[in-house]
Amino acid sequence: MIRTYKYKLYYSDKNKFLNEQTKICGSIYNHCIKLHYRYYKIYNKHLNKYQLQKHITKLKKLEKYEFWNKVGSQAIQDITDRIEKGYQAFFNNCKLKKKTRKVGLPSFKNVRGYQSFTLKQAGYKCLEDNKIKINKRIYKYHYSNNMKGNTKCVTVKKDKLGDWYIYFINEVEIENNSKLTSMTGKTAGFDFGCMDFLTLDDGTKIKSPLFFNKNKKLVQKANQKISKKVKGSNSYKVARYNLAKTHKRIANKRKDFHFKLANQLCKEYDILYFETLDIESMKKDHGKKINDMGFSDFMRILEYKALEHGKTVCHIDKWFASTKICNSCGFKNNNLTPRDRTWTCPDCDTHHDRDINASINIKNQGVKELKKFKKIKERAFSCRLDNISLGIRQAVVA
Repeated sequence: MIRTYKYKLYYSDKNKFLNEQTKICGSIYNHCIKLHYRYYKIYNKHLNKYQLQKHITKLKKLEKYEFWNKVGSQAIQDITDRIEKGYQAFFNNCKLKKKTRKVGLPSFKNVRGYQSFTLKQAGYKCLEDNKIKINKRIYKYHYSNNMKGNTKCVTVKKDKLGDWYIYFINEVEIENNSKLTSMTGKTAGFDFGCMDFLTLDDGTKIKSPLFFNKNKKLVQKANQKISKKVKGSNSYKVARYNLAKTHKRIANKRKDFHFKLANQLCKEYDILYFETLDIESMKKDHGKKINDMGFSDFMRILEYKALEHGKTVCHIDKWFASTKICNSCGFKNNNLTPRDRTWTCPDCDTHHDRDINASINIKNQGVKELKKFKKIKERAFSCRLDNISLGIRQAVVA
């Protein structure tokens, strides 16, 4: 199990060296993007990651690019990995027949906007008393949480407020996890909605606080103050800082709500059934409200917490019509519109709440798909045992 620990670095004059390194990383990133474009124009081919790394190693020996040596080789290697992932995502999206979202080519970035670098195998050393050595300089961080497991890589990142954070990506054994909870034997189906954040199959509805909508006036005032300042002045920088602080406070509130809800659901239920959502198309219909709810962030947190607590999260097919099917008789109502919050089945005369009916159907479909998956797994395991026994017999005969 991979777990990330986040700690805040102490304010220090040495942090200016981290600023310098991120700017150098930004210039290397832009240079690599330029090389990709140039290579494609000349050879009409994609530039291989390993060829790019060899070329950068040669450039570092030149006097013009000598300042690149201030950044560790592992950080430069991570930059090429990021670019390669971006290109592979673009190529994979081009192969799809049905494109759910737009994936563009990796493009140039503002050097000031490049605010992080990653060290994988070397370039850092963990010391005692909450200290870490990065590029021959020692930095101290707030040790706010006990760290477990072996550190695989370290990421240094700056946020919009100018605060520096250090991320330790550790590999933790699940068997030694102290947060494993006892099984309750309960299962539940969940339906995401715009009126309510989550609707359970037993009729329980969890409302979304909509933190951005509640604090909209604070954001508007902060934006108005920026517009009245002279761009580039000290007062302009202070106004930008206050705006970033307001956005961060809203994001932290939303994140806290997601974590508390995920912990509550994992402690109460053993198997949780959800539908696979197309967030991009939902944004087109409902706009900022989907961003304010943060469905995708919540699912990422829930899956991580479920693994931590030893619970299961199942996703049903995206194209399953959970809202249109009657959970009593199975009739499919194709005339149902998004505005219809309640409807009555013409076959069995059952009155349905749209969201509760969808959550019940999600649970029923999830149980069916989970049973199929278990059968396929059992067949594969039995075939493997047959092959092993056959191999043993052949060895005995030989």
